[in-house]
Amino acid sequence: MSQKRQELVDTAIELFAEHGFHATGIDRIAEAAQVSKKTMYHHFRSKEELILAALRHHDGVFRNFFMKSVEQVADTPYQRLLGVFDVAHEWFSGHSFYGCMFINAIGEYSHRDTAIRKTCQDFKAQMTAFIEELAVQAQADNPAALAQSLSLLLEGSIVTAQVAGRSDSAATARAAAKVLVDNSVPAHLRL
Repeated sequence: MSQKRQELVDTAIELFAEHGFHATGIDRIAEAAQVSKKTMYHHFRSKEELILAALRHHDGVFRNFFMKSVEQVADTPYQRLLGVFDVAHEWFSGHSFYGCMFINAIGEYSHRDTAIRKTCQDFKAQMTAFIEELAVQAQADNPAALAQSLSLLLEGSIVTAQVAGRSDSAATARAAAKVLVDNSVPAHLRL
């Protein structure tokens, strides 16, 4: 990716996160990135193409950050399953928390069978797969079912943190997650 294209994507991510997708026009992005609209359209044929590039880039950056953070916050697979919520709490407490970019995108682009929706669904599926891999490593009874439940708790805590402004929603979700994890992971593996 060229440096100018990357700058446009980074600028778009910041503006989309803070102001939303529909409220952030091409003019605003071009102005913030200090480029002309002609330069913008040289790199992206449409706003939707820019949104997709921003979502795809954010996907890689965010998942990498999240997964590394979970690994750093806990030493064992059992602890990492709960660490997901500790990392979420840190994310929610940050100054630049505007909710989940993918939830926000689906909220604004709710039509089925669109590239934006598919990109958001792929991100959520990969996050659930990450949690499922942790459940497999923890030797949970039914890793897929546990991952689905923990993902649901994580999603609920994200929305609660965003809508109600409650960064403590991750702690509430963690308490519920602990019950689920303890019922699924054998006692001798809960280290």
